[in-house]
This record gives sequence, C-alpha cells and structure tokens, in this order.
Amino acid sequence: MLDIKFVRSNPDVVKENIKKKFQDEKLPLVDEVLELDQRNRDIKGEVEALRANKNKISKQIGACMAQGKREEAEVLKQEVQKSAARIEELSAEEKEVEEKLKKNMMIIPNIIDPSVPIGKDDSENVEIEKFGEPVVPDFEIPYHTEIMESFDGIDLEAAGKVAGNGFYYLMGDIARLHSAVISYARDFMIDRGFTYCVPPFMIRSNVVTGVMSFAEMDAMMYKIEGEDLYLIGTSEHSMIGKFIDTMLDEGELPKTLTSYSPCFRKEKGAHGIEERGVYRIHQFEKQEMIVVCKPEESKKWYDVLWKNTVDLFRSLDIPVRTLECCSGDLADLKVKSCDVEAWSPRQKKYFEVGSCSNLGDAQARRLGIRVKGTDGNKYFAHTLNNTVVAPPRMLIAFLENNLQEDGSVRIPEVLRPYMGGKEKIERK
Repeated sequence: MLDIKFVRSNPDVVKENIKKKFQDEKLPLVDEVLELDQRNRDIKGEVEALRANKNKISKQIGACMAQGKREEAEVLKQEVQKSAARIEELSAEEKEVEEKLKKNMMIIPNIIDPSVPIGKDDSENVEIEKFGEPVVPDFEIPYHTEIMESFDGIDLEAAGKVAGNGFYYLMGDIARLHSAVISYARDFMIDRGFTYCVPPFMIRSNVVTGVMSFAEMDAMMYKIEGEDLYLIGTSEHSMIGKFIDTMLDEGELPKTLTSYSPCFRKEKGAHGIEERGVYRIHQFEKQEMIVVCKPEESKKWYDVLWKNTVDLFRSLDIPVRTLECCSGDLADLKVKSCDVEAWSPRQKKYFEVGSCSNLGDAQARRLGIRVKGTDGNKYFAHTLNNTVVAPPRMLIAFLENNLQEDGSVRIPEVLRPYMGGKEKIERK
C-alpha cells in the first residue's frame, strides 16, 4: 500500500506505474482516492472547527449561568447541541470515507523498481544468468511420477480417494529424500546466519490482507469455516505477520529468518501436462527465508536471498537460471522479483522452483511494522522473501538431474548425511 502523501503529490507517477503493469482498469482509482482524501481532510477540518467552537460556547454558557442570563444560556446550549449533532454526522461519514479510501489504496499497485523490465505477462520475463551446464543424457528421462513409481515412492490414486486431486502419498526412499532435502535446506540457511523458525500454519484475515493483494488471497487461500483463520499458502505470510504492530529498534535490524511449514493452495485454473503429477498441488512443504530490514538495505538483501537459492541448488548438482519478472508478472505489492528456475533434462527447458521478492514498505505499511531510528525518527521497514526449496516440486528437478541410466538416483555428497550415508537409491 502506497503512502497517501505520495499519491497526493505524485498522481501522474502512480498512474504511469499502473499503465506499466497493464492494469488500466485501475486508473480511475487514483482520482477517486484523491477525491476521498480531500473529502477526508475537509471533514477533519470541519470537525476540528466545530469542536473548537463548541468548547468556546461551553465557556460562554458557564459565564451566562453565573450572571443569571438563563435565556442566553439556553440559546447557546441549542447551538452546542447542533454542533454535537453535526460532529456525529461528520464522524459517521469520516469512517465511511476512510474505509473506502483504505480499500482503494490497497488495490493500487506498489511502485515498481526502475530496473524492472516492462512486459504484459510471464512470457516477457527476462533471463538474467545461468548457473551450471544443462545436460541432456543419452537415455530417456521418464515423467517424474514414473521415476517415483519405479521406487514405489508415490501413490496418487490412494491420495485421490482420500483427499481428491492435487494430493499425494510419498513413500519409502522418495519420502525420505523429500525430508532430507528439507532438512538440508534448513541447515544450509542456518549456516548462512538465518534464525530457524517453525511458524503458525494458520493466520488471521488481517495478516492475510497485510501480506498479499485481494486477488492473490482469493486465488490461493483456504479459509477455515466459522473462524477468522486461513491456512497459509506459504510461511512467509506468518513469518512477516510475526512483526505486526511492532516498533523495532533500528539496531535490531536486519531480521533474517528461515522457516519450515506445510503450505496449502487452491491453485485455481487449468494447467498444462507438465503441471500434472506433483508439480502443481494443493499441499506441499517448504523451506522459506524472509528479511525485515532498513529501506536502504533492501536491494542488497534481495541479491543475497536469490543467491542463497542458486547456491543450494548448485550444491545438489542441479543447473539453474534466474529470470527477472516483468512489470505485468509482478504481484501488486512487489517492487521487484525474480524467479529461480531449475533445468529439466526431460523437457529440455527450465521450470520455476522458487521466487524472490522485494516488497519495499508495502507489507510493513499494511501491518504496522515500524522502525525507530537512532535519531528518534520512525519509518516503515522493508520486507523481502524467497523460497529456499519447495519439494516435491524440487524433487522433479532433483530426480531428473541425478537419474542414472540403470534407473538408480545418485545422491549428491552434501545430501548423504541426511540419507543415512546412501550414495544412491535403487529401483524396486
């Protein structure tokens, strides 16, 4: 959410930003916000004047009563009553105007970073850099569920009976591999100085609307019926929510946390064949990282975060690349974002395995996460998040890139301590 003072002073900048995000339908919101803001200030001014006058008259009433001028006092009392009624009327309007103003402000997208490429959708995202050499082996790479089935490692049919489409049972070595990757990612981030945390897996609606747009919320979140609770779609939401309505001392920053959680997503819409199996599902587990920092440090931390993911995947011998998300592919709260994509030898292309985002002060402004500087000034923090690893999607990249011609899967050295020392897993 933008600062209303910024919108008031830079309406053309806000409108141009909306155009860059190809959301022209939101352009009228800017003028509507300006009108509501002006009306809100007018109301406050009138209420302040009425209260000052009311206090003045109240003193005159006291003087009249002391002098025995009861008739004059009664006239003045009627004037006070009229002022009180008008204040009550204006206060009701003020509440209504502020609610509408806030709603509109939460729909207007954040100002994107000047470095963000302009494009309508993810097809116009821009490759930044490749890490590792993509390899296509001489033998055929089966579909990822077929690889898992060769180890008796997945049961989609039973999961469908129990929970429906978009769920799975992982079994045996594949399940162990899944847990090993999560544990390795946890320790990888701890070794990089991040504090490990297991957060709540449900959050209240005020946290949901503080960390994401209404459109994202509708497309992603599962609501608990009869309660003000939502299942988290990613742990960054409850991790950022940890700091709601707090005043952080500048000396405490940055806050660098890494979290484990299950994640639950509606995943609305139809997807292609490569998004069947366990690529796009309703339930998965994830290791996440978040940073709460000073505004001037957020660009630095953005680079630190995406590099962490690249380094982790490279340590598992998986080639990756980074993609700069274009303006039309950025969620409304994001200032800048890049995707980390892993190489798929079977598809002979890269696919998304993580996303790194700088949200500026948008989430902090919505959630009331403020910082008190050493000079006593108060300001909103900047927040960032990034996927460390999210199996079972990551398992697709892992299995395809470490599959051997005999059907076994090689275990990279860094992962072997988490797999009981195994150097490979064998087909059943």
